[in-house]
Amino acid sequence: MTFDYDVIVIGAGHAGCEAAHAAARIGVSTLLITIDMNKIAQMSCNPAIGGIAKGQIVREIDALGGMTGVITDRTAIQFRMLNRSKGPAMWSPRAQSDRMKFSNLWRETLENTPNLRMWQDSVTGLIIEEGSVRGVHTALGVTFTARAVVLTAGTFLNGLMHTGPVQIEGGRVAEPASRGITEQLREMGFATDRMKTGTPVRIDGRSVKWELTTLQEGDNDYHKFSFLPGVERELRQRPCHTVYTNAETHEILRRGLPDSPLFNGQIQSIGPRYCPSIETKIVTFADKNEHQLFLEPEGETTNEYYLNGFSSSLPISIQFEALATIPALSDVHLFRPGYAIEYDFFDPTQLHHTLETKMVDGLYFAGQVNGTTGYEEAAGQGLVAGANAALKVKGCDQFTLGRDEAYIGVLIDDLVTKGVDEPYRMFTSRAEYRILLRQDDADMRLTPLGHSIGLASEERYALMENKRAQRDALIAFCEEFTVRAAMINPWLEEQGESPLSQGVKLQTLLSRPAMNFGKLIQAIAPLREFIEENIEAERRDEIIEAAEILIKYQGYIAREKQNVEKLHRLENLSLRGKIDYAKVHSLSTEARQKLERINPSTVAQASRIPGISPADINILLLLLGR
Repeated sequence: MTFDYDVIVIGAGHAGCEAAHAAARIGVSTLLITIDMNKIAQMSCNPAIGGIAKGQIVREIDALGGMTGVITDRTAIQFRMLNRSKGPAMWSPRAQSDRMKFSNLWRETLENTPNLRMWQDSVTGLIIEEGSVRGVHTALGVTFTARAVVLTAGTFLNGLMHTGPVQIEGGRVAEPASRGITEQLREMGFATDRMKTGTPVRIDGRSVKWELTTLQEGDNDYHKFSFLPGVERELRQRPCHTVYTNAETHEILRRGLPDSPLFNGQIQSIGPRYCPSIETKIVTFADKNEHQLFLEPEGETTNEYYLNGFSSSLPISIQFEALATIPALSDVHLFRPGYAIEYDFFDPTQLHHTLETKMVDGLYFAGQVNGTTGYEEAAGQGLVAGANAALKVKGCDQFTLGRDEAYIGVLIDDLVTKGVDEPYRMFTSRAEYRILLRQDDADMRLTPLGHSIGLASEERYALMENKRAQRDALIAFCEEFTVRAAMINPWLEEQGESPLSQGVKLQTLLSRPAMNFGKLIQAIAPLREFIEENIEAERRDEIIEAAEILIKYQGYIAREKQNVEKLHRLENLSLRGKIDYAKVHSLSTEARQKLERINPSTVAQASRIPGISPADINILLLLLGR
C-alpha cells in the first residue's frame, strides 16, 4: 500500500511533535509516524521543562508559534523562575509537569491540528532517489511518499539499555529499538557514532520519610512559559524535596563500580559531562562527602517520584542498598531502577543551518539524532526542521536563526559548525549575546518571524504588537515625567535611599539598583494612574517587567547591539562555493581540511569552527577582496 503526503516526520518525541505541528500549521499535508501513539512527547527522563538556558528556548518556541510552552503551562505542577538573584539575561523559567497529562495534551493537540495525520508503525528505511528523499518504508509493509522527511528518532536508533550486567534492546523502557535507518544512511556515506545517557530511579512516595527532607516550593506569581494570555497553570501545585547522599552511600556505590557499564567498558559510547551519573560523581568529585538529590513528583496525584541527581547504570541491588543509607529513604521502595542507554546519532556538521542534510535533498534531522540532549533542545530543532521542510515543499525561502536572534540559533550554529564530542546541552555561557536573548523578550524577537512564515497566528502577532505599544508607552512616560525632589525625598529617606538634590526624570530614578516599578507605583501617583489607564490588567505585570528591564539595562543592551552589528559584517560575507580550500596552501592543513568538510556559508561561520585561527580568517578575507 502507498499513501502520499507533503512532509513525513519520523518519531513523536519532543522534536517530532514540534516538527509535525509546525509543518501542518504552515499548511502542508503532514504525517507523523510513531512506534507507540500512547507515548507521544513522553518525558523519558525528568518530568520537567525548562531550566538554565533551556527555559529561554521554550519561550522562543512559544514566540515562534510552537506548542511546548502552552502544554507545559497547562500541565505544570510547579513553576520556578531560576537565577532571579542575577541579571535578567540569566533568568530562566522551569516547570515540573504531570508526565501523563503532558503527553495526553500533546496527543490531543496533534489530533486536532489541521493537515496532520498520525500512523503507528516503525520506519525501516528511507526512499532516496537521485539524491533526494521520496518517502519511507515501514515494518508493516506500508510505503508513504513525501517530498520532505524529518528524522526525529531520539534514542531509538539501535537503542540498547543497561542496568548492571543486564542489557535490553530498546529506545525506552518497554519500547523497541528502531533498526534499518542508521545502516542505510551509513552506507550512503553519513558519519554516525554512538552516545549514551542515563536516567534515575523512580521512587514510591509512600516509602519516603518526608519529615527528613527539605521542602522546595514553587513560585506563585504571573510568570509562565507562553506569551498567550489565558494560558495558565490549571493543576494543583506540588512541592519538590531535597535530600543528600553521605559517606556510607558513596562507599556502597564504589563497591558497585566494577559492575557499572559506565565504568567496566560495557558501554563505549560518548556521554555527558554536565549531567553525570551518581557513579561518575563519586569518582570525579571524590573529595565530596555528599551530593544533593531532588525528589520531584511525576504528576498531580501520583505517588511516583523522580530522584533527580541519581542517574545510574549500577546493578539494581546496589541502587537499593545505596539509597537505603539516606535517612529519608531508609525504607525506600522503587517503581523502577535507573538505567543507562546508548543509541546512534549523526555528525551534525553534515547539516545546513536549516537542519536539512547536505547529502540528501529534503531530508532533515532534529533532536538527539544530532547529538543533543534535553527535551527543549530537541523541540527547538524540531520546530525549525519541520517549518523548513514545509517551506521547502511550498517553494518558499527557508529560514534560519542567527546567534544574535535566539538561543535556538546558537544551538543550531554550534551543531552544524563545531559538531559534538559529547551530548550537547544548552547553557547561557554558550550565547555571546545573551543580554539580547532574554526570556522576557522572546516574543518581540521572534513572533514577527513566526508570523511571516505562517507559524505564529494573527492573534499572537496582534497580541505582541499590542504589548510592544503598551511597553513603549510606559517607557516614554518614564522618559518624560519629572519627579520633583520635594515630592519624593521623604519617601526615599524612608526607603534608606539618597534624596534628590533636584528633580529628575522618572527613568533616572528607576535606574537605581534598589528601585523598581513595584515600589515607585506606591510612591508616585501619576505613575500609578498612567499604568491603570494605559496598561491592560491581564498582562500588566508582564508588560511592566519588560519596560523595567529595558530602562535599567539600556546601556548594556545598546553596547551588545553594537557588537552584533560588527558580527553582521562577517555574517554578510558569503563564502560557500567561492574558494577551493584544497588549493589555498597558505591556510593551515587543519583549516583546509575542516573548511572542506564543513563548507561554511559565511566568513563568520568559518571563524567559529574549532581550529580555524584569526590568521586563517585574514587569508579568507584577502581571497574575497577584503
